[in-house]
Amino acid sequence: MMGSLKMVSPPPPATSFRRITANGDGFPAFLPKEVKNIKDPFARTLAQRIVRLPVPLQMGNFRGCVMSSCIKPIVQSHDKSPVVLLHCFDSSCLEWRRTYPLLEQACLETWAIDVLGWGFSDLQKLPPCDAASKRQHLFELWKTYIKRPMILVGPSLGATVAVDFTANYPEAVAKLVLINANAYSEGTGRLKELPKSIAYAGVKLLKSFPLRLLANVLAFSSPLSENIDWTNIGRLHCQMPWWEDAMVDFMISGGYNVASHIKLINHKTLVVCSENDQIVSNQLSVKLLCELQNAVFREVPDSGHLPHVENPKHFVKLISDFASGKLN
Repeated sequence: MMGSLKMVSPPPPATSFRRITANGDGFPAFLPKEVKNIKDPFARTLAQRIVRLPVPLQMGNFRGCVMSSCIKPIVQSHDKSPVVLLHCFDSSCLEWRRTYPLLEQACLETWAIDVLGWGFSDLQKLPPCDAASKRQHLFELWKTYIKRPMILVGPSLGATVAVDFTANYPEAVAKLVLINANAYSEGTGRLKELPKSIAYAGVKLLKSFPLRLLANVLAFSSPLSENIDWTNIGRLHCQMPWWEDAMVDFMISGGYNVASHIKLINHKTLVVCSENDQIVSNQLSVKLLCELQNAVFREVPDSGHLPHVENPKHFVKLISDFASGKLN
């Protein structure tokens, strides 16, 4: 069946998702107005499917529900492990715009989750956005809505989030997929020592279009016009009013440090690296393969740091085979 997957024009969103929109473009009212400027048809269609779900969270002085953004599956099955997609550092569920429709076409129940502090959740009342809070938020979302061991997929820093989550909540994970994993970094380093005024200045720079465009040029081997549009997609969540505060909170918290967890993970794991990744060395993927107890390794050709954007058909074939037990 996987040989029949085609990157066709995305279908219009399901009627049940249209009811939560507030304008003629079909986009949820909570998305930044800049979403209307996006040209990529897959991003536009997936953006129309973003919903917010109430997720209970108690961390630090925060007590309440976070209206958490995600892409829900149209149909939930109960006989297979759902696929749950995380995203890279400071990104959103729109990162999965070219992969998500193919995963649905492959009959895989698929969720795309915005990690706490990124994406399009309602964080006007800001909870802590450190690693522990991101982990707890994901667990509460899983416990409330998904409720079954999942195939947890994380690219780049999302792989670090996945390792951290699996080490703390092993019962929630059936299998792991780690893509161009940035799992050996030691948190945010000396950035956590910055005065807040300097941290806010750094975050404003991180938001800037030139810096984001440069990151896209490193990540993708695409024409400039496409890279410009993809840059606008990648920084859309930065227009959320709480984004700067959430980023500074994460930065000064110290971030993630999961290297010591890796050897403790005994879940079946697919380690994926890209043929032309210019951001994370493939040697780190090989190191990860050697340290994990139960892992297989695959390389995605003709792709850079985000193979799920550049070579989605090949990537979905890997996920489908891994989910069905064909990869050993």
